[in-house]
Amino acid sequence: MKYKETVRIAEQQEIAPHIFSMWLEAGSIAGEARPGQFLSLYSRDKSRILPRPISICQIDPKRGRLRLVYRIAGAGTAEFSGYGVGDTLEAVGPLGNGFPLDKGYRNVFLVGGGIGIPPLVELSRQLPGEKQVIAGYRDRHLFLKEELEENGLFYGATEDGSAGTKGNVLDAIRENGLSAEAVFACGPAPMLRALKAYAREQKMDCYLSLEERMACGVGACLSCVCKSMDVDEHSQVKNKRICKDGPVFAAEDIEL
Repeated sequence: MKYKETVRIAEQQEIAPHIFSMWLEAGSIAGEARPGQFLSLYSRDKSRILPRPISICQIDPKRGRLRLVYRIAGAGTAEFSGYGVGDTLEAVGPLGNGFPLDKGYRNVFLVGGGIGIPPLVELSRQLPGEKQVIAGYRDRHLFLKEELEENGLFYGATEDGSAGTKGNVLDAIRENGLSAEAVFACGPAPMLRALKAYAREQKMDCYLSLEERMACGVGACLSCVCKSMDVDEHSQVKNKRICKDGPVFAAEDIEL
């Protein structure tokens, strides 16, 4: 079930250059949220009609709170970054389908790239079994590293080589000789495409959370579709709506 609520900012801070962490008091949404889902946040500027989708980083249902970690990418997120404790926003959520938690894997790769890293925090807390977290960053600012280390073995990769493995997440997996039964990943399309090929080669199950620009966030507008292997009941073509049918998909069900 999804809700539209006026949510209150409980905490907000910049945790890396242009990366912000925001805790929201969002009672009903927090009670329903699952790892891999997202919120749609509305701007106060009425000229910005469409909400901004932001992945859920952490869930605290007992206190009715959610944590969002986001990058300033445009006017909407720049606006959000300027708010402080006590400010309010309109939000809809939880939206989308999250990661499967009941597959019984004993050892899983949790892989994130850039702003695809935040959803791994709650996933690492709730997913049973051993977790190896492989996170790809631009530089030495390894945001959320401490949180990810709490529930898994952490391996970082940086594009400039300033921390961890120099290169990408697959370079880190190979450099450290890592292995697992399955891959759960979130990040940019090139990374997900490479992970899908790697998982197929290694005969591993693979679940991917896709990043895409969204308009409505509820599956009505068809602006955030990806190619699928089967026909979508809504559009009657081989498309899946990332906001409604995803954002998490079994890798073999979609084309990248």
